[in-house]
Amino acid sequence: MTNPPLKGIISYPVTSFDPATGEVDLAAQSRLTDDLVAAGSHAIAPLGSTGESAYLREAEWDAVCATTLQTVANRVPTLVGVSHWSTEGTVRRARVAARHGATAIMVLPQVYWKLTQSELEQHFATVAAATDLPMMLYNNPGTSGVDLLPETVVALARKIPNLTMVKESSGDVARFRAIRELSEGALSVYNGSNPVALEAFRSGAVGWCTAAPCLVPQWALELYAAANRGDDARADAVLAELLPFLTFIVGHGLPRAIKAGLQLQGRGAGRPRTPLLPLPDQETEKLRRMLEHLAGHPLLGGAGPGTAGHTA
Repeated sequence: MTNPPLKGIISYPVTSFDPATGEVDLAAQSRLTDDLVAAGSHAIAPLGSTGESAYLREAEWDAVCATTLQTVANRVPTLVGVSHWSTEGTVRRARVAARHGATAIMVLPQVYWKLTQSELEQHFATVAAATDLPMMLYNNPGTSGVDLLPETVVALARKIPNLTMVKESSGDVARFRAIRELSEGALSVYNGSNPVALEAFRSGAVGWCTAAPCLVPQWALELYAAANRGDDARADAVLAELLPFLTFIVGHGLPRAIKAGLQLQGRGAGRPRTPLLPLPDQETEKLRRMLEHLAGHPLLGGAGPGTAGHTA
């Protein structure tokens, strides 16, 4: 696509829960979403795996979707994760997202039984037909247990007209170029694997879907800006400082790590929902040291810890 609907830093908000009751905290959800927009995110992507979408009741899912999109208020594009175990449930969520003004929807093959090629094709085609929104296919074998190879992705896209974007989270950088070449440029490719962010941009990814801006927005934005203008030395320097943090939050699970970081910054979003448990104290201390290091680093002007989550 010559002009994809999404590009740049596409930020995932976690889903906020009340620390006392464990219920969805829509006020906190709105604050976090607004922080991400104000920080300079190029798009907002709620209700993926970082947003603990699989652990939400349908009424909760609808409320988080509505609150997030209302808070964004069309200031930047929105990409709503609509995945559900069933095609019917995914279609329902896609229609809710469309009704509330989403720019695009994202679909992960969230499966219990391993799907055949015909079943995958029918699932994605049915969801795509439910709205007129562009659809992003989300390949994340680490969470879905399904690995959609570039050949499979392109074959699906050829049969589904509004499947125009692919989020590739396998960590295999070669796939970014392969998808673009096999689709002859028809598919826009996005990176969802934090540690390979810079390699992905250099391999043709047009965007980076990431939870990092919840805690360190300046660093994610600067990495994209440097890569986008071809400033290799600057991009390499930014990544060298950022990579330990990116590896940490992925390695410890994004909902656990991001919520621990928000708590450290005085912007609590509650605990993860069980079966997930909060980040252990020892790991939280490691995260605190990383955030302090990044907040005070001269490479980005040494923004203080109190503003680390709020400045662009």
